[in-house]
Amino acid sequence: MRVVILGSAAGGGLPQWNCRCPICAMARSEPDRVRPRTQSSIAVSANETDWLLINASPDIRQQLFDNPQMHPQEGLRHSPIRSVLLTNGDVDHVAGLLTLREGQPYTLYATRGILDSVNANRVFDVMAEGVVARQAVAMDRRFEPLPGLSVTLFPVPGKVPLWLEDETMEIGAETETTVGALIEANGRRLAYIPGCARVTDGLRDRIAGVDALLFDGTVLHDDDMIRVGVGTKTGWRMGHVPMRGANGSIDALAGTAIGRRVFVHINNTNPVLVEGSPERADVEAAGWTVGHDGLSLAL
Repeated sequence: MRVVILGSAAGGGLPQWNCRCPICAMARSEPDRVRPRTQSSIAVSANETDWLLINASPDIRQQLFDNPQMHPQEGLRHSPIRSVLLTNGDVDHVAGLLTLREGQPYTLYATRGILDSVNANRVFDVMAEGVVARQAVAMDRRFEPLPGLSVTLFPVPGKVPLWLEDETMEIGAETETTVGALIEANGRRLAYIPGCARVTDGLRDRIAGVDALLFDGTVLHDDDMIRVGVGTKTGWRMGHVPMRGANGSIDALAGTAIGRRVFVHINNTNPVLVEGSPERADVEAAGWTVGHDGLSLAL
């Protein structure tokens, strides 16, 4: 199984278009010190010919351009992407569907709850009916989006997308609006969880023994954005568990048998993005890799 991280940043990417926080400033002036990143998405293949795209970032056009294995290979119209899977309905995971509208057949997979949020917005009708099949998949039921590649979706603590929040919103609920994906091919297993509000015993049991984990790395500390002065929301309020601190993911997963550990969906204010920083060294010493665009894993 081949896994390519197309985009490793959280919403807005790095640098964000209007942000002058220290990390965004370094990404513009010192890209060797802070590597620019596009928004959250990965691609997975069992044969390195046919690919499953997981989450359609607003940056998907650039991501596909930057990875030659995703280029058209034959005829006048072609794509190696055979199917697309959504893990939630966040803007940074669904907006790229509007780019994938050029008459290219593929199947869009998501839970009924996520798919309903997409179906309710008519702008996504640009994915022409009869060209893009929309397939609802049940939780905890294995399906094959590609031959030789199976996926099982499972609930993780989270929240509804920002654009669907209302007074009934509950943070940390385990529903079908925020899911993880257990991906299997050729005897290898990958867990992909780009959004998670809390590490639970059930989650640890679910991912124990995987060959690689790509996990929510939005914030280092719960108050990252507040410390920098660019926002008032905590990681918890956004539905993301911090790497460090009380109930942080590094300590919470330390005793779980996992092969490669990689943080993805990293917010622009997270200091682990700075190469050579104490925060980066701390995360790496704990056995984690800070994901970046173009990182490829062979499992």
